[in-house]
Amino acid sequence: MSKFKFSVGPWNVHGGADGYGPATRQTICIEEKFKKFKEIGFDAIQFHDDEVVPNINELSVEEIKAEARKMKVLLDKYGLKAEFVAPRLWMDKRTIDGGFMSTSESDREFAMWRAYRSIDIARELGADLIVLWLAREGTLCAESKSPVWATKQLIDAINKMLEYDKTIRICIEPKPNEPIDRSICGTMGHVMAVASATIDPKRVGGNLESAHAILAGLDPAHEIGFAMAFDKLFTVHLNDQNGIKYDQDKSFGVENLRQAFNQVKVLLENGYGDNGEYVGLDVKAMRTTLDKDSYKHLENSLKIFKMLEEKAEKFDYAFRDKCIKERDFEGLEMYVLELLMKG
Repeated sequence: MSKFKFSVGPWNVHGGADGYGPATRQTICIEEKFKKFKEIGFDAIQFHDDEVVPNINELSVEEIKAEARKMKVLLDKYGLKAEFVAPRLWMDKRTIDGGFMSTSESDREFAMWRAYRSIDIARELGADLIVLWLAREGTLCAESKSPVWATKQLIDAINKMLEYDKTIRICIEPKPNEPIDRSICGTMGHVMAVASATIDPKRVGGNLESAHAILAGLDPAHEIGFAMAFDKLFTVHLNDQNGIKYDQDKSFGVENLRQAFNQVKVLLENGYGDNGEYVGLDVKAMRTTLDKDSYKHLENSLKIFKMLEEKAEKFDYAFRDKCIKERDFEGLEMYVLELLMKG
């Protein structure tokens, strides 16, 4: 029995379309996803704002709240919670140059409108967390905007959100590249710096995604630990990544098992989840996956996490201390590998 609670986003089950090819599977309605998520063992749903209110840009504030209440009824039907809401700024034509950091004032105003609506939606769903994936916040042309100005724009946007709702928490999901070339706030260290500059640093933290850390050439477990040292790890997106290339969102642990083990271990060691945090997955099925296997990547990721949790609970700290005292790090490494390979 895992000590953790798990969350998943509707986008984790999709048709397989990408930038290089069309969909390969049928679309599944959101209620069917909720039903299956609950059966698999998930406790909460991660939302983008337009997954709750698909025609969000066409509705009034009250109409948006009413649509959010309908989604809350659906969540309650399947015994699920809402973990967070994220404004999906990067898909609108007004955010091609970024949202909060756009060089267009009217586009920045639109980004703030969506951010405020995400807060409204979160409150209707019973969530207090807003995740910012800063997909296009940076530059494609290095000289097009000052990184000093851009960083200050981000801090200003977060401050406005903190002022809009005095209890909401803001969670930045850092990524070093793709789709933007030069990102602003690309690592957990950047998140900590931005949080410290806001009007209420305690309400600003980070969402560490395994693949994003790998894309930055960093170790996900260390990024998780760094954030936890500052009480800033508000949630996680666990997945895997085959090297420094495009963001793959592979099933957790399938590429780097020891690296995955250490992510689970650092969460377990430091009481992650004790304050209600969820272990979130952000994984995609391979394009070759058949319709009947649309959820297999999620099932596999949960199974791998729980197996690694059992391994972490068996970790022999006395033997570790003995190895440290004797400077026998080869022995310690072999112990970890044997622990992982034994049935």
